[in-house]
Parts: sequence; C-alpha cells; structure tokens
Amino acid sequence: MRTMTILVVLAAAAVALPSVAPARDNPGVIRSGSCSGNADWKLKAKHDDGRIETEFEVDQNRSGRRWNVVVRRNGTVVFRGVRLTRPPSGSFSVNRRIGDPAGRDRIVATARAAAGGQVCRGALSV
Repeated sequence: MRTMTILVVLAAAAVALPSVAPARDNPGVIRSGSCSGNADWKLKAKHDDGRIETEFEVDQNRSGRRWNVVVRRNGTVVFRGVRLTRPPSGSFSVNRRIGDPAGRDRIVATARAAAGGQVCRGALSV
C-alpha cells in the first residue's frame, strides 16, 4: 500500500511540473559581405558565459596570401595580427573570446591584403 501511495504522488508531481525543453544553440549575430576585390568575409558574434565569442573569416579562394587583421570592440583593439589563407579553401579565420561589458557592443573586423591592398570590413552589434 505504501509503495502504491508513493507511485501515485510521484505520478501526480510529474504531471503537475511543466516540461522544460532543452536549450537551443544560439547562433548569435552573423553578417557577411564582399571585400573590395575577389574575396568574401563573414563575421559572427554571440554572448557566451560572460564573454563575446567572435569569429571573422575571409575567403579568397587562393592559398598563401598574407592579410593584416584588426578586430575592435567599441573602438578598442581586441586583436591585431597577421593571417595567411590556407588550403584547401584559401581562407583564414580569427576566433576570439573577448570581454562583454554591460550594454550593446559593436564589433568591427578589418582585413587588409598585404599584396594588392584589398580590404575586407565587417561590422555588427550584439
């Protein structure tokens, strides 16, 4: 009898509790566009555990090309470096987890080709 009472109470509790759906993967904000020459860029950013996860990708379809890259958050440089396009796609990417102060944040990423002067610039707000 006691086992039956426990089962009834548990069944009633299970029905009364709202179901919780698993959290969906948040893709954040994604922007893409064309560079000044024959390359394309993509910029992604999303809030993640008190930081902003960012990814800036440039696809030129030619391997071995050198690019100077700068990523800024609200005007402050959070990354400055050189990247080379790599096989098989002839692209590069910069991935960074940056600080996430209160309020909206504007992320601007710029890449300049060392040869030819092509420029890729993407911006978004998170």
